[in-house]
Amino acid sequence: MLLSVVIPCYNSEKSIAKVVEMTMDVMKTSLPAYQVEFVLVNDYSKDGTFAEIRKLAARYPNVHGIDLLRNFGQHNALMCAFHYAKGDLILGMDDDMQTHPSQIPAILRKMEEGFDVVYGVYPKSTNSAGKQLTSWFNKVTSRILLGRPKDIRSSNFWVITKKVRDEVITFPNYNPYVDALFCRVTTKIGNVEIEHHVREYGRSGYTIWKLMKLWLAYFNYSVIPLRIASVLGIVTACIGFIAGIVTVISKLIRPSLTVGWASIVSILLFFFGLTLLVLGVIGEYIGDIVMAINRSPQYIVRETVNL
Repeated sequence: MLLSVVIPCYNSEKSIAKVVEMTMDVMKTSLPAYQVEFVLVNDYSKDGTFAEIRKLAARYPNVHGIDLLRNFGQHNALMCAFHYAKGDLILGMDDDMQTHPSQIPAILRKMEEGFDVVYGVYPKSTNSAGKQLTSWFNKVTSRILLGRPKDIRSSNFWVITKKVRDEVITFPNYNPYVDALFCRVTTKIGNVEIEHHVREYGRSGYTIWKLMKLWLAYFNYSVIPLRIASVLGIVTACIGFIAGIVTVISKLIRPSLTVGWASIVSILLFFFGLTLLVLGVIGEYIGDIVMAINRSPQYIVRETVNL
């Protein structure tokens, strides 16, 4: 059985060789029944990452390298790797040693129970408090927007079958989110607990803006935000109608009652803010439609090695 290890690479000049070679050692000693190939996608790194990928490809014929024309993002790089991976199983890893090669056997053993997707999840994370907060927010919203089962957690360490990969690559959206696509393709998803290792080199390439852009990719796979906006509109309209009736009755009962401008301004600010929020949600959907009509690419390949 061939295992394709797909790794999006960004500023991983110091770590990518170690990830690849340690993974090879683990596969050889613990999983001799598997053959392994690597599909390394350089997402427009600012250091010598692709030069390191070239060296690995020259040293190992089962290492394949792809250099993207510009920075497209982690999930776009994964979609690129999916198109080149030939394995019966496809394993997703990070390039910074946090998803440690020593944990691969546990994930593959869980996969043998008949799942289509298995996530390696951490009983205790070594991430910062800020990263853990965003992970919690992502977990909650993904359940609501993507319909992910409550007992399933996701991570960047996963394995999927070739059948799942074949279905995922049929989605051409310019702003993909692979976890949402996994949930759309199959419900046979499992978790297995693994160790979470600290990052050995550098720091995360995700800024607040990039995290927000990634989260907004949920809108490509769910209409729930539009439904929430509709419910908010109905609720606030009812509140406004009731408040209007109360105001009229109060004025009829007590003609001397002075209606303050501060309360009116507060109500106006609230309703205008809510209106802009709903328009923003609708704008996100319209923007996605425009980008799709313009056929914005998921990725553009500059160069390949061993492919």
